[in-house]
Amino acid sequence: MAKIINYIKTYRLKNELTQESLAKLAGVSRQSINSIERNRYVPSLPLALTFSLIFQCQTDDLFKIEEDYHG
Repeated sequence: MAKIINYIKTYRLKNELTQESLAKLAGVSRQSINSIERNRYVPSLPLALTFSLIFQCQTDDLFKIEEDYHG
Protein backbone atom coordinates (compact mmCIF):
# COMPACT_ATOMS: atom_id res chain seq x y z
CA MET A 1 0.00 0.00 0.00
CA ALA A 2 1.29 3.45 -0.89
CA LYS A 3 1.90 6.02 1.82
CA ILE A 4 1.88 9.75 1.16
CA ILE A 5 4.56 11.66 2.99
CA ASN A 6 4.73 15.42 3.05
CA TYR A 7 7.23 18.18 3.60
CA ILE A 8 4.80 20.82 4.85
CA LYS A 9 6.66 21.31 8.13
CA THR A 10 10.00 21.66 6.31
CA TYR A 11 8.59 24.33 4.00
CA ARG A 12 6.74 26.04 6.87
CA LEU A 13 9.92 26.35 8.94
CA LYS A 14 11.98 27.39 5.90
CA ASN A 15 9.47 30.22 5.37
CA GLU A 16 9.51 31.12 9.08
CA LEU A 17 5.80 30.48 9.53
CA THR A 18 4.08 29.19 12.63
CA GLN A 19 1.39 26.54 12.35
CA GLU A 20 -1.13 29.25 13.20
CA SER A 21 0.08 31.63 10.48
CA LEU A 22 0.14 28.88 7.85
CA ALA A 23 -3.35 27.83 8.91
CA LYS A 24 -4.63 31.38 8.40
CA LEU A 25 -3.01 31.62 4.96
CA ALA A 26 -4.48 28.25 3.94
CA GLY A 27 -7.90 28.85 5.47
CA VAL A 28 -7.78 25.87 7.83
CA SER A 29 -7.33 25.33 11.56
CA ARG A 30 -3.98 25.07 13.32
CA GLN A 31 -5.03 21.57 14.33
CA SER A 32 -5.34 20.63 10.65
CA ILE A 33 -1.79 21.82 9.99
CA ASN A 34 -0.58 19.83 12.99
CA SER A 35 -2.35 16.68 11.75
CA ILE A 36 -0.95 17.09 8.24
CA GLU A 37 2.59 17.60 9.54
CA ARG A 38 2.29 14.47 11.69
CA ASN A 39 1.04 12.46 8.69
CA ARG A 40 -2.27 11.80 10.44
CA TYR A 41 -4.26 13.52 7.72
CA VAL A 42 -3.74 13.72 3.96
CA PRO A 43 -4.97 17.08 2.69
CA SER A 44 -7.48 17.40 -0.13
CA LEU A 45 -6.26 18.31 -3.60
CA PRO A 46 -7.49 21.94 -3.28
CA LEU A 47 -5.61 22.30 0.01
CA ALA A 48 -2.47 20.71 -1.45
CA LEU A 49 -2.63 23.18 -4.34
CA THR A 50 -3.12 26.03 -1.85
CA PHE A 51 0.07 24.96 -0.06
CA SER A 52 1.96 24.98 -3.37
CA LEU A 53 0.76 28.54 -4.01
CA ILE A 54 1.71 29.67 -0.50
CA PHE A 55 5.19 28.14 -0.74
CA GLN A 56 5.59 28.95 -4.46
CA CYS A 57 6.61 25.43 -5.36
CA GLN A 58 5.22 22.38 -7.13
CA THR A 59 2.95 19.98 -5.28
CA ASP A 60 5.52 17.27 -6.10
CA ASP A 61 7.97 19.18 -3.89
CA LEU A 62 5.53 19.01 -0.97
CA PHE A 63 4.16 15.47 -1.30
CA LYS A 64 5.75 12.14 -2.20
CA ILE A 65 4.31 8.67 -2.58
CA GLU A 66 6.28 6.05 -0.72
CA GLU A 67 5.52 2.62 -2.11
CA ASP A 68 5.53 -0.36 0.20
CA TYR A 69 7.22 -3.16 -1.73
CA HIS A 70 6.92 -6.25 0.43
CA GLY A 71 6.95 -9.00 -2.10
